[in-house]
Amino acid sequence: MTFEVENVSKTFVSGDSDEEVIALKDINLTIETGEFVSFVGPSGCGKTTTLRIIEGFEKPTEGTVKDDGELVTGPSNQRGFIFQNYSLFPWLNVIDNVIFGLNINGKPEKESKKRAMEYLKTVGLEDFAERYPSELSGGMKQRVAIIRSLINDSKSLLMDETFSALDIQTKHKLQNQILKICKEQKKTIIFVTHDIDEAVYLSDRIVVFSRRPGMVKKIFEIKMDHPRDRQCQEFEDLVSEVIEMIGEVEED
Repeated sequence: MTFEVENVSKTFVSGDSDEEVIALKDINLTIETGEFVSFVGPSGCGKTTTLRIIEGFEKPTEGTVKDDGELVTGPSNQRGFIFQNYSLFPWLNVIDNVIFGLNINGKPEKESKKRAMEYLKTVGLEDFAERYPSELSGGMKQRVAIIRSLINDSKSLLMDETFSALDIQTKHKLQNQILKICKEQKKTIIFVTHDIDEAVYLSDRIVVFSRRPGMVKKIFEIKMDHPRDRQCQEFEDLVSEVIEMIGEVEED
């Protein structure tokens, strides 16, 4: 699934003063099928707004987004979106949360549950299928949210600060799981994060945004093979380079 973001700008109107605020300006990106691309930059630079425009949750003020040549005019089940706050239904148990989208689309429940259990096994949650969100840790909830998006066979996955609230150990485990699953399924992933170590570990390319109005400041291409060694000099040098670029952006 190839995304083409062409001359996208976004302007909001402040509710307090009716003043126009330019959030994004002239964003141009091409994201190829199977790529893992991370958006990084200062807080408020428009990373999440760009992600939401690509998904179709928001419309650009100017410009267009195309998904495999088709104009994006709204959300699609071909684009999975994982929010930062899990967004699980508290009244449904784990397996019913996972198959919620399949049920809406009229898939046979028996077949859906069998498939869901296979996915839950890949992230170590098969023994928690009948538990409710209130009985799960943050890492478990996030794994359920990821599986719920993956099981719908979306061709791409858009992730907004997905691992930000997790402890380091859980975060690293989920990073490896999402890489494994999405490599096997050849999904396109667009990932918003403030964690530069995370971006370097996961990504094929890192897009650095300028401070508001958000523009593409620089794109880093990462040639290191997976799994990546966080302790190697090349990895540490690249993390430092991206952090330095963001520091320059904040001072502009």
